[in-house]
Amino acid sequence: ICIDGTCGVVEDINLRLTILRDLDGTVHYIPNGNVTKTSNMSKDFARVNMNVGIGYDADLDKVVQVVNRVGIELAADEQWKEKIKKAPEFLRVDSFGDYSVNIKILGDVEPLQQWAVTGEYHRRLKAAFDAEGIEIPFPVTVVKLMNEGAEQKPA
Repeated sequence: ICIDGTCGVVEDINLRLTILRDLDGTVHYIPNGNVTKTSNMSKDFARVNMNVGIGYDADLDKVVQVVNRVGIELAADEQWKEKIKKAPEFLRVDSFGDYSVNIKILGDVEPLQQWAVTGEYHRRLKAAFDAEGIEIPFPVTVVKLMNEGAEQKPA
């Protein structure tokens, strides 16, 4: 759960406190009287929710095909199929970034499995993008010399 922005697994609840352990292992003691908002992150299902940047020159139809194929393959894998309720799939072009077209990928998984499934999906998607020649861009800085072409004088 998340309580007022602090997230973790509930270790204990009593009349005065809710005790959470976060992903780093830190234990948080939250007085119940201070709780104004609680979010349940494991009711019924959790979600793989990813934004992935692709190069502007990528064939978007091919990207959609690869993204969906990798999700279907992961959901059919013996090791992962019990954790996945709905295979991760392309949802939309989410935004145009400085260096990439950012796509949104969603899928539904068993509660608390979103991190493991997302990690494995990332691994497989990177391998598939490499095999298909789909670039995951990164920032590039171009430096242009103002006196380019001018004769250089020794110092």
